[in-house]
Amino acid sequence: MSNPPSHEHRARVDLPEWMRNPEPPRRTPGRLLSELVDRTPVLRELRRAAWRWREHTRFSERHPVLSAVVSFVFVAAVATVLVAGAAYLFGRMREGTL
Repeated sequence: MSNPPSHEHRARVDLPEWMRNPEPPRRTPGRLLSELVDRTPVLRELRRAAWRWREHTRFSERHPVLSAVVSFVFVAAVATVLVAGAAYLFGRMREGTL
């Protein structure tokens, strides 16, 4: 019985020193503020609540057909009121009472 051929190994790639041992991250104001938020329980919970809120789906995304119908009815009603109001004002202007 013969052994299956072993796979060939690639030559080892020597990474530069800066990739093997990178410098520690700089202490920027943003990182300092982030560490402060992580250390303070109330601020940490506020940050997580903001993240959860950002991830929520909107009503129009959950119910697109219902949103489209309600939007159409609302726009039609507002347009009707605006046109009727403009016709009323135009009629008053023609009568000379405005």
